[in-house]
Amino acid sequence: MVGYEVVLKDRTVERIVGADAYQQEGPMTTFFERAEGRQVVDCWANRVASLRTQDILIIRRGDHTPNDLLPS
Repeated sequence: MVGYEVVLKDRTVERIVGADAYQQEGPMTTFFERAEGRQVVDCWANRVASLRTQDILIIRRGDHTPNDLLPS
């Protein structure tokens, strides 16, 4: 499953699963699932999550298996 790992200023890691694109929207960074066959974020994209841009240190794209989502 496609998604992102986001490291925040407090060193916590947020996993955004299902997103395949992101962009800044004002003070927020929003993660999107683009519509099938679409290469851009447009009106057909679904918002998956938003985080305050000033709290983000690192954004890493990665493929996550279902086991990655289970608590350890």
